[in-house]
Amino acid sequence: MKTAASFSHWLAGAWRRYRRNERGAAAAELACCLALFTYPALMVTELGYYIYEMMEVEVATQSAAQAIWKTCDVPSEYPATINCGSAMTTARDAAVQSTSLGTQVSVTSTTEDYYCLVGGTLTAMGANLNAKKPANCTSVGGSANDTPGDYVLVTTSFTYTPIFGGLALVSLLPSTITRTAWTRVY
Repeated sequence: MKTAASFSHWLAGAWRRYRRNERGAAAAELACCLALFTYPALMVTELGYYIYEMMEVEVATQSAAQAIWKTCDVPSEYPATINCGSAMTTARDAAVQSTSLGTQVSVTSTTEDYYCLVGGTLTAMGANLNAKKPANCTSVGGSANDTPGDYVLVTTSFTYTPIFGGLALVSLLPSTITRTAWTRVY
C-alpha cells in the first residue's frame, strides 16, 4: 500500500532523474538560438525589399518624366501640359507603369512652369503657360541674357505593404513612398 510519503519520495526521485537527463538539450538550445538569429535576418530581408520597391518607384517616376520629354519634343507642343495633351498623358502613364510594380504606382501630379537658374537655384517664374514664353529671367532676379526653360515636374506615389506585417521594423518607415522627377522639355 502506497502512502503519501512514498508518493512524494517517488516524485522527488523522478524530478532528480528528469533534471539529470541531457537528451534533447541541444535541440532546445538550437531552437532558442534559431529564433534569435531568424528575426534579424527576416528584418534585413524586409528592409531590403522596402529599399528595392523605393528604387522601383524612383525609376518609374524618372521614366514618366523622360516619356514626357520624348513625346512632346516639338517646340510647337510647348507648354507640354497644355499643347501635348493626351499623347503626353498616355506616354507618361505607360512609362510609370513599366516597372515591376505596374499599376500600383500612380501619378499624383504633373506640373509645368518656366524656370530660371538664379544663384544656382531653379526659380519658378509663375508665368501664365497660355501666354507667350518669357523672353528673359529679369522678373525673378536673373540676367537679361538668361533664357527661361520649360520644366515639367512629375510626382508619383506607391503604398508599401510589409511582408511580415506589424512585426517588421519597416512598419516604422512611411508606408506611402512618394517620388518626384524633373525634366526640361524646352
